[in-house]
Amino acid sequence: MRSGLRLAFDVGKARIGVARCDAEAILAIPVATLERDRYGGDIDEAAELVAEHGAIEAIVGLPVSLGGKRTPSTRDARDWARALAQAISPVVVRLVDERLSTVSAHQALHASGRHEKDFRGVVDQAAAVVILNQALEAERSTGSPIGEPVTPTRRDTR
Repeated sequence: MRSGLRLAFDVGKARIGVARCDAEAILAIPVATLERDRYGGDIDEAAELVAEHGAIEAIVGLPVSLGGKRTPSTRDARDWARALAQAISPVVVRLVDERLSTVSAHQALHASGRHEKDFRGVVDQAAAVVILNQALEAERSTGSPIGEPVTPTRRDTR
């Protein structure tokens, strides 16, 4: 298992949940919720978090249907991950299957005694924690990082 802090991002249409792990890659905790910004402010904020935390890697959840098919959200997450990869290069960005991460986050929040109406501010962060925990567990069991490395693309600066 590689040591080093990682950040995970759960990309949604309106918000992006962020989680991080400790330097030993043992414990994932929520960090923040970023608001999506069509001008790229969310990418800038995410890049600042990567630099601030000294992350060795960024994990972006890749939403696919339960059957493994692409959805409109799949393309959005890929595009966002490519823009992030450009912003934080040479730090690697990996796309990781996030099926059921939001469902798991809702279940965990219910189990902790939270009410559904209180979820909006934290469910995206909780989903990012789930994504990061899944990635860390898979790396622990295989000895290799999981997910698809993302090739950076140029951001439109118009």
